[in-house]
Amino acid sequence: MQQVKIDHIIGSRRFSNYWWATIIFFGSLGFFLAGLSSYLDKQLLPFSNTHDIIFLPQGIIMTFYGTLGMIISVFLWYTIILNVGSGYNKFDKDKGIVTIFRLGFPGPNRILKLTYYTKDIHSIKININDGLSPKREICLKTKDKRQIPITKVGQPISFHELELQASNLAKFLGVMIEGLDG
Repeated sequence: MQQVKIDHIIGSRRFSNYWWATIIFFGSLGFFLAGLSSYLDKQLLPFSNTHDIIFLPQGIIMTFYGTLGMIISVFLWYTIILNVGSGYNKFDKDKGIVTIFRLGFPGPNRILKLTYYTKDIHSIKININDGLSPKREICLKTKDKRQIPITKVGQPISFHELELQASNLAKFLGVMIEGLDG
């Protein structure tokens, strides 16, 4: 019987992050070049006519939005390169330890490593909030009532998949499941 279970967490290296970082960069570059074209009175965008844009107020606003968009794009690429949020959940029955490991931004708290004894795990809790911003997560609930989320961040997984993951983990750890009302 398998005594160690490891769930890998993808983090920020997802297709959607690559997509949005690229779209925001090129969109903001277009805004920036359009604003700069109005200031320099030169055509910097080959596919658009920017001679009709007056620098004050339109050109300066476009330059501002372009700069702001490029800063956001650089931030997104930074999180992708550093793979912020990636890590693993390790459940070791031999040692009786649960390890939750995640990478963050550079600094003293870059590495988040939480360890708990399996004897301190009370249950596996499922939290479901549907609506405008749906959230479906699995948490480890400790005996002192703390709830530690262990699911991946991103698109909400189906209820069936969530239930399956929680029941497999609860069975592996030998604890009960909470939050499956109705």
